[in-house]
Amino acid sequence: MTKTKLVEQIIDKQSYLCVGLDTDIEKLPAHLPKTKQGVITFNKAIIEATAPYCVSYKINTAFYESQGVSGWEAMEETLAHIPSTHFTIADAKRGDIGNTSAQYAKTFFEVLPFDAITVAPYMGKDSIDPFLAYTNKWTIVLGLTSNTGSQNFEQQKLSNGQFLYESVLEQVASWGTSDQLMFVVGATKAEDFTSIRKIIPDHFLLVPGVGAQGGSLSEVTKYGKNKETGLLVNASRAVIFASGGTDYAQKAAIAASEYAAEMKTLLS
Repeated sequence: MTKTKLVEQIIDKQSYLCVGLDTDIEKLPAHLPKTKQGVITFNKAIIEATAPYCVSYKINTAFYESQGVSGWEAMEETLAHIPSTHFTIADAKRGDIGNTSAQYAKTFFEVLPFDAITVAPYMGKDSIDPFLAYTNKWTIVLGLTSNTGSQNFEQQKLSNGQFLYESVLEQVASWGTSDQLMFVVGATKAEDFTSIRKIIPDHFLLVPGVGAQGGSLSEVTKYGKNKETGLLVNASRAVIFASGGTDYAQKAAIAASEYAAEMKTLLS
């Protein structure tokens, strides 16, 4: 999906919600079997219920890969059920030497036709270039994450006075364009969005951490929004596990609609 198409979807819906399909098989509603088919049934119902309120879906591949072949098949079928109007993200956090990254890119851009994949930048430019070689595909690079461990490396000061994550944002942004690169910035770091926008004013930010992790949607929007909105705010557990009963899809729709309503207000 092109940047123009993504922005059009955001404008049309007045929503920049991304629903995270982090489907933990152990947390499926009790009436669904803890099997591949149970995951597929759950995901399809969630997608159908939330599609009017979001512009994107993010599949955290770990929840599927941990189930072996059956989990991979569930991921394939889930992806196929997502409408073409919605931006799809493989939250796989890949990144390796060039020839290996090329295989990861082929996996998630060709075999599984996602629009985007998350990658770790630690190994440098040649580990990311194979993803950037694809047209109308997006590489979403880890920038400043919301976990406490981000203090170990991302928030370390360099000799030039920059934080390590600021150097990552600055360097990676020079490797591609804002039409193919996004960055992950955690919602629990809302106070840092102002300085981040000085480094990457035009790029989209994928923002996890709103909802179950306690990030503030209003603060993220206030400090992170740019002229094209430039945000995809992800909510996973707060939406898909809004209910553990037979009404799980209806409750997911309500949760997604509440996020969308707040977003519409914040964009006005």
